[in-house]
Amino acid sequence: MDPVVIPILVAALVIVFLVASTVRIVPQARRYNIERFGRYRRTLQPGLNLVLPVADRINTKLDVREQVYSSDPRPVITEDNLVVNIDTVLYYQITDPRAAAYEVADYLQAIDQLTVTTLRNVIGSMDLEETLTSREEINSRLRAVLDDATGKWGIRVNRVEIKAIDPPHTIKEAMEKQMRAERDKRAAILHAEGERQAKILTAEGTKQKDILEAQGTQQAMILRADGEAKAVELVFQAVHRNNADPKILAYKYLETLPHLASSDNNTFWVIPGELTEAVRTVTRAFGDESTAGPPHPAQPGEAAGADDAEASHETRVPQLDAASTVALDAAAAADEAGKQAAAAVSDAKAEAEAAKSPQVPRRGRTSDD
Repeated sequence: MDPVVIPILVAALVIVFLVASTVRIVPQARRYNIERFGRYRRTLQPGLNLVLPVADRINTKLDVREQVYSSDPRPVITEDNLVVNIDTVLYYQITDPRAAAYEVADYLQAIDQLTVTTLRNVIGSMDLEETLTSREEINSRLRAVLDDATGKWGIRVNRVEIKAIDPPHTIKEAMEKQMRAERDKRAAILHAEGERQAKILTAEGTKQKDILEAQGTQQAMILRADGEAKAVELVFQAVHRNNADPKILAYKYLETLPHLASSDNNTFWVIPGELTEAVRTVTRAFGDESTAGPPHPAQPGEAAGADDAEASHETRVPQLDAASTVALDAAAAADEAGKQAAAAVSDAKAEAEAAKSPQVPRRGRTSDD
């Protein structure tokens, strides 16, 4: 082998090595920190970069995209001395690669410990109920503390979320019993409220029904009373307009008596004392019609017959004491009054017919008799 070729090959290898050491290609969303002789020189940006071989070297390679860090559950004591396990989720992004590499040794561990201490300070001022219901407040307070502390580390904390809050098992059972009691209470209240509303609506409906029925009954009674008043007024006007005879009124009076006992509720009926007077009026009325004919001389026999008829009429006409009140059964009293009235009318008519018929003169006794 030619001794000249060997130095050329060595020189070529050295040149390739130097060129390879000089060129650095940085991917997108990556940052490389360059140190020259152990001192920070600069941060390489994405793309093709040139460095001094042997003098410059890459210290750290950082990803500047937004990162997610989930911490392990950590025990935290609340204000009411209950231990709860809380784990958080952290969203952060490196904004200054130099500070992230040289201001803190391990920024993830630093963020984790800072999160735990801040969380204990925040939860320590709250009881369990407030801790479970104040996640937004806890998140905002954590983010404010972490963002202020990590700013000098070249890291921006975008969001801090509490992933889970786990109270002890006994506390969970107590909370479940409490929630069950609250649900039972709300169910009982809603049931009672529903019953109250139902009773109120039922009472309102009953009230409206009673009012409408009362108004209907009132209007019906008013209309009935108006009809009866008009009927009585028409009868009264008709009676006075036609100048009704007292005989007709007396006969109508007797005709109305049997209807007093027509109702099923009438178990006691009092015969008025005017019944005798009515019977006398009817008798006297028909007797007047019998005497209204032409006058004729009265014979001794006729006078005697008239006296006998009057005596028999007086014996047949029932006499009722006006001062006495006879309490009979309703149906029997009505029938008795009807019979007496009918008998009185028939007797009066018979007497009137007898008075109208021609009288047969009696033969006088002769001396032979």
